[in-house]
Amino acid sequence: MTISILLIDDHPLTRLGIARTLENTPGMQVNAQCADIKTTREWLATTGSQAEIALLDRILPDGDGLSLVQELKKRGIRTVMLTMAGEDFEISEAIEAGVDGYILKSADPEQLINAIQSVAQGNSMFPSHIMQKLARGELKQDMFSKLSQREREIVELVAQGLSNKAISSRLDLSENTVRNHLSNIMEKLGMQNRVQVATSALKHARITDKN
Repeated sequence: MTISILLIDDHPLTRLGIARTLENTPGMQVNAQCADIKTTREWLATTGSQAEIALLDRILPDGDGLSLVQELKKRGIRTVMLTMAGEDFEISEAIEAGVDGYILKSADPEQLINAIQSVAQGNSMFPSHIMQKLARGELKQDMFSKLSQREREIVELVAQGLSNKAISSRLDLSENTVRNHLSNIMEKLGMQNRVQVATSALKHARITDKN
């Protein structure tokens, strides 16, 4: 039986390499390739579009790849996250979002193929060290722990919807300093714009409140 695959990644060369690997593997077929959330949703809305497995990158040009997981599930498509995002909190968020498997892009092709086959059979596939941490309740969920105190203050104000000018006034900093801090924050968190920063901060606040 052939496993049909939807490949979602914004890097053409990455997609090309993965697609070639899969197409050269007996029993696997890449049905579609998408570069972002928008084109994925357009493909999902197309009559006759189908896939059993989606290989999904976490960081896409127009948002967080995790936002697609539930939409894919509704179409009966199981999800394997294939990403460079290997921090504990990132894997924890992916598990909470409902992904069926998690593979780092640094893995060898055989690991990827095994993960796809396992998930297609209805199993879950996560790195063994992550499963051990899950069993012990040790997964780190606070992505903001890597930020400095000043950076956390800025994140909180960004989440409140304040502009750089307003933040600079509130913290008695120059706008240029705020921009530099925000740039560092996005780099540390692997995000591309302030909307992603604000959304993640609000989500983190809700999780913290629950705990």
